[in-house]
Amino acid sequence: MRSAPRAVLPVLTVAAFVWCATPATAEEDGSGGVQAPSVQLSGGSEYGVPAQTVKAQRPVASRLTLPVAAVSGNPPRLLLRIDEAGVGTVSVRVTVLNLATHRPAITVVMGWVHTGHTVVLGWPRGGTLSPGSYQVIVNARDHHGGTLLRSSRHRGVASLTITAPVKVQPKVAPPPPIPAPVTPPGVPTPAESVADGAVFPVAGPHNFGGPENIFGAPRDGYLHQGQDVLTAEGTPVLAPLAGTILTTSYQAAGAGYYAVEQTGVGFDFMFAHCQAGSLAVGTGQSVTAGQLLCKAGQTGDATAPHLDFEIWIGGWQAPGGYPINPLPYLEAWEHAGTAA
Repeated sequence: MRSAPRAVLPVLTVAAFVWCATPATAEEDGSGGVQAPSVQLSGGSEYGVPAQTVKAQRPVASRLTLPVAAVSGNPPRLLLRIDEAGVGTVSVRVTVLNLATHRPAITVVMGWVHTGHTVVLGWPRGGTLSPGSYQVIVNARDHHGGTLLRSSRHRGVASLTITAPVKVQPKVAPPPPIPAPVTPPGVPTPAESVADGAVFPVAGPHNFGGPENIFGAPRDGYLHQGQDVLTAEGTPVLAPLAGTILTTSYQAAGAGYYAVEQTGVGFDFMFAHCQAGSLAVGTGQSVTAGQLLCKAGQTGDATAPHLDFEIWIGGWQAPGGYPINPLPYLEAWEHAGTAA
């Protein structure tokens, strides 16, 4: 009876050996299900070695410096630095993307750039940027094919706004003040001419224009000898005072169709740029104040309908004759006509 226990021992030993040699990828639990493998034997390339995550080495744009805004033309100065531990050079390309067209405006292939050094980007000759919004995008690749790592801190992307240049208007010296007219002896003043019944020479809406229309304004090689009265084409032009027509003629490169009147009070009047075919008087004809002479036009050297009115002392274009500023007389006659 004592020999029975000795027969059981070898069987138990074999059973234990078989259990240890069986792979433990799964076990049944007491309910008939499958248990997960033990922690020691899962997740690694070897049983008993835990899994490890190895981060790939990649280049980083640690510096990308340029203005946020610039004037159109040549791109602004751009500073760039690429870092990657253990790597001496990386291949770099910089693209300026037009956000309106989503097309590259400029692309610069920098080639292999040393890491760890700030470099100044050399823009291509003739590469310009027009006004608009752009993105400057850096791309880099190392010798192992690793591309630029983009993080919240180092994205390798910058925004750039290009604006149109501000046009600086050249400073124009104001025209010198017109001296008060000196009325020669025997010539009526503006007020005296009004008392003599002078009439404003333009019978319709008008104005005196700007600095380029005044007496003494610069012209091509000479000074303006009259005062422009801007008005509509065909507005009647009248004789301010009674007198005699000295001449009527045509000057293609200057006065166009014109008439000259001589008065008995020391004035000669010239009326220039009359409308073609509108001259209503002839040489030697006597006229009264307010009589129609012609109609306003833009013949000759003129760009808009107007009357170029001149007042001469001592004879129109005569030896010793000279023009005076007619504006004080025109303003006096205009005021008198309005008051009437």
